[in-house]
Order: sequence, then C-alpha cells, then structure tokens
Amino acid sequence: MLTRRLEDSLSIPVCSARGDPRCIDAQNHGQFLARQERWEELSRQIRETDLNRASARCGLPLADLIAYGARADVVHATEHALEEGEDAGSRALIRGLMAFEALRAEHRRDPYLTALVALAHIDIGWAWRGTGAARKAAQHGRRRCAAHFDRAAALLDPIAEDCRNSPFLKAAHCALFAGRSSGALRVADEFGMLIDLAPGNHRHMRTLGTHMLPRWSGSYPALELEARRTAARTAETWGAGGYTWVYFDAIAIDDQACARVDTRLFLDGLRDIVKANSSQEMINLLAAYCTISLRKGLGQNLQADVPRLKLAEAADWLIRDHLTELHPLVWAHAAEGFDNSARIPSINRFAARGHAGALAAIASQFRDEIEGGQKIAFTDQGLQLSPA
Repeated sequence: MLTRRLEDSLSIPVCSARGDPRCIDAQNHGQFLARQERWEELSRQIRETDLNRASARCGLPLADLIAYGARADVVHATEHALEEGEDAGSRALIRGLMAFEALRAEHRRDPYLTALVALAHIDIGWAWRGTGAARKAAQHGRRRCAAHFDRAAALLDPIAEDCRNSPFLKAAHCALFAGRSSGALRVADEFGMLIDLAPGNHRHMRTLGTHMLPRWSGSYPALELEARRTAARTAETWGAGGYTWVYFDAIAIDDQACARVDTRLFLDGLRDIVKANSSQEMINLLAAYCTISLRKGLGQNLQADVPRLKLAEAADWLIRDHLTELHPLVWAHAAEGFDNSARIPSINRFAARGHAGALAAIASQFRDEIEGGQKIAFTDQGLQLSPA
C-alpha cells in the first residue's frame, strides 16, 4: 500500500496560479502601451497611479507594475540574448535598449520616461551579473553591470528634484544603491524619505533592511537602529510592523542578524501587520516566510537557530487563524528566498512547485490531527476539522 502523505488530508481553495489579476492587468497594459509606442499615455498613467498611491491587493504600486510591463520586452530580450551567449556588442543584445535611449532623447523633459529607461538599465545590469555570458566571464559581467548602473545614475541624477512627492521616482533612485557603494547614513536617509512617501509599501522597508547588513552598506547596529526608526515613522500604518519589515529579509539571509533580532518586538510587529492588512495575499506571504524562508537556515548557526525557531512558530496562528486560500506564487518565491532576480522560465511550473511546497508545509502544521485520523479543510468560515 502506498504511504499516504499528510497533504492528502488537506483541502484548501487555490487562488489563480498566475497571481493577482490586477497586477497582471497593470503589467500587460504597460507592455501594450510600450508596444504601441504610446509614450505620452504611458507616462501619464505611471504618473497618475504614482501620485494617487494606487496599488494592487498584494501591495505592489500600480505605477511600478505598469513601468515593469513597459520595459519587459526590452529586458527579457536582453536576458535571452545573454543566455544565448551573445557578444556585448551584438545587435540582438543592444537593439531594444538603444530604442529606449532614443525614446528618452525625444522626451528628455519627462521624468517618468527617463526613470523608465534608467530602470531598464538597472534590470539589464542585474542580468549581466547573473545570467549566461556573465557566469562564463564574471569579471566582464561585473563591468557591464557597473556600466548599466552608471548610465542609470546619469539619467536619474538630473531629475532628483522631481522625487519630492513621487514614490516611483524616489524608488528608482534608491534602486541605484544595489550597484553603487554608498555609506550607511546616506542609504538610510534616502530610504527614509522613500518610506515617508509610501509607508504602506513594505518592500521599501525590506530593501532597507538588506542594505543595512554588513555585506552591503551597513552594520548590525545600523540595522537595529533603522528597524526601530522605521517602526516609529510608520507606526500609524503598521504599528510595530516597521521593525518586522526591516528585519524580514535580513534575518532570512544573515545568521548574525537573526541572532541579534529582538524576537518579542518582531512578533509584536508581525501581529500588527496582520491587524493592518489581513488580506490573503499578506497572510500567504507571512505564513510562507515563517514555514519556508526562516527554516532554510536552520542548523548552520546555533545562535541563530533559537530565534529562527521562535519566529517560525508564528506560522501556527497565521495558518490556523487567518489562512483561507492558497497563493502558489507567493510560496514559490519564498522557496527562492524572495529573490527578485531569479529567472522563471515557466510560470506554470514555478507555481506548481510553490503549490506542492505550500501543501507540504501547511500539512506539517497539522501533523498531530492528521495522524489522529482527521481531515483539514480551509473555508471562508474558518478552519474545519472532520473525521477522515
């Protein structure tokens, strides 16, 4: 007889494997406008959604999604050319980016289109660091990456004044820190201004946390300081959640940061995040983080293991008290360490891996009940247990 898996006793509705429909629509719309070369309309829509702070249910700003879609063809074509081993000067590698540069030259007074081209350079810079030819010639890849970041900086520096009330433009400026050496104080100040412009966007706080690690621009004391400062400046939106967001990715990738985190404050912040946003997108993110991301580092550093296990225990109340549906892509990204630069050749296979990993992780939270002969069902009315 085949061994019955724990997840076979689990029933949970599954959200679209392709993600939030509003996110997909925004990206597709940006891609459509770019393909039609309707640049003025594209700029206007990015600007309006930016100034209105419009966002999808997952929290991603619509301005970012539209802009991502608008540059997707250029970036993906470059990534594909790199995977195929194209030479740096080949037309296949530079055709799309040169067209974007021509677009910017025609609209040089438009800060949103300028930022769009700069972001394409940043994306392609990352591609040079991590794909195809870059792997074969790491030093050459780093030089090409640096060149793209330098070009992005040259585009963005003249429009610095336009960032005063624009999270989109300010985020583009902050994205430069990933490829340029800067002091911790400047990075913290720039991200502080960005967070003030968009306190509801937790991704900026998470990125600040990773930049405060010693491997980037900061130190462990700087990480702790900025986590507490961020909690204070976003208290109206997240309660103590700002502390949690700043440490969120940092402790998943750095054992010393994990060993030093204030676990009580982190868990208080986790509960405040759920109070502020109890959407299923958020619950899936937090549950996947606790069950998958945090547990990846177990056994490598005993000092970090104790806080990792303590924080991971939050998965129990997140799943039992708040989860009603499964978002496979969220769990798939958690398994990749929320690496935004990770290449995803097939979104369907990526989502399928996330689905399988999520079921296994969730079922493990109910091991005692399932082994005791019960079935677990997640419904809109709450968790239901019944005899198998």
